[in-house]
Amino acid sequence: MSGSRPRVALGALLVTVLCAAALAGGYLGAHAWRLRDRAPAPTAPPTPPAVAGATAAPTLATSSAAPVPVAARVAAALAGPLADPRLGGVVRAYVADAATGAVLLDRDGAALGAPASTAKLVTAAAVLAAYPPTHRLVTRVVAGAAPGAVVLVGGGDSTLSAAPTGTPSVYPGAARIADLAAQLAGRGVTRVEIDASLFTGPAVSPHWADGDAPSSYAAPITALAVDGGRDRPADLVRSADPAGAAGRALARALGLPASAVRVGRAAPGAAQLASVSSPPLTELVAQMLAQSDNVLAECLARLVAVARHAPASFAGAAAAVRAQLRAAGVDVGAGLTDGSGLAASDRVGAAALVAVLRAASAPDQPGLRALLAALPVAGWDGTLADRFGGSPAAGVVRAKTGTLTGVSALAGVAQDRDGRLLAFAVLADGVGPAEADTADAEAALDRVVAALATCGCR
Repeated sequence: MSGSRPRVALGALLVTVLCAAALAGGYLGAHAWRLRDRAPAPTAPPTPPAVAGATAAPTLATSSAAPVPVAARVAAALAGPLADPRLGGVVRAYVADAATGAVLLDRDGAALGAPASTAKLVTAAAVLAAYPPTHRLVTRVVAGAAPGAVVLVGGGDSTLSAAPTGTPSVYPGAARIADLAAQLAGRGVTRVEIDASLFTGPAVSPHWADGDAPSSYAAPITALAVDGGRDRPADLVRSADPAGAAGRALARALGLPASAVRVGRAAPGAAQLASVSSPPLTELVAQMLAQSDNVLAECLARLVAVARHAPASFAGAAAAVRAQLRAAGVDVGAGLTDGSGLAASDRVGAAALVAVLRAASAPDQPGLRALLAALPVAGWDGTLADRFGGSPAAGVVRAKTGTLTGVSALAGVAQDRDGRLLAFAVLADGVGPAEADTADAEAALDRVVAALATCGCR
């Protein structure tokens, strides 16, 4: 998947949904702080020197022969940017050499802070450790118990699309309901039953804020959904009943009314009549990180629980993610309650996030390498497309953003001036509540990371 194609597809969708948002009155205003941590619509091609003229996302061509920076000099280079008052009164930061693990900066790195969407790094690493990179999620249709009945069985693929054949889907390369319907042609289907039993527990986290689901950025988490939990592909606000929306989409494709849809359960050994598969896991992870997609993140976290034969609930997924990463040599603590970082009560240390990034760069963890490749590139794509403009960090930093009310975070890897790969995490969870405060904090975080990228610090 190229660095720019996801932006084009999502941008086409946003043109439609933002028109709908204009009719929704104050909805966007009330939720602006949640929407900031998403990839922007396409803009002019990036112009910073590191990305000017590029036709694909820049790669970090690091050199193992480059010298490891001196910790005292890194601390000196970042002292001013980290003291920026726009970051609020609570800033935790950690920087380490990606290859050796040498600690170059530790500012309360072990202290737990609110990660916001940088928590998606944890989910990404865990699911990549739990499955082969080529793993695909399968949505099936099996025979129902009654004549004419079929059961649509969710496999955890929230990217499955109800978009008609030949039209753009919310997620590039998504499996389609239309293909399931085509495979069912001529079978005399009169009823569609929906089976979302792969996931268990509450569909909405008790740790999320009121209004988080359904919203424009989250939906109830179910094993069966279409278009990220939307009723229709172009909807701004996501569905309150994602599994039902998927069933209705199949019914429409089969020429059946919505009344033909009901909740059911696939019988053991039921004959399979149709199936479609998602893009490979590495592409799902890339889409999740690029767009900071909360629904996709929560589904991927539950799939870690499925792989470990644990309950695929919020609590079960959080425990499974911890266990999967411990097996890979990384301890992220017990402070995360979901897979997306949407819960304001989520907690993780900056040092733990750096440990995840280091594991992804380690030669003995080849399955995790896709995490680094999937991270948005500064000044180029995803949630960093409109940040680092004109900065020397553009094109030489890959990172995951994190934004909640009062929280701004950034964690990723940077190639320093000498070509050394450094892993970093900065969590600022004392930022003011206004949207302007968030914008200021993001600019300050970009200044911190730019100082790291331009520091030879030998």
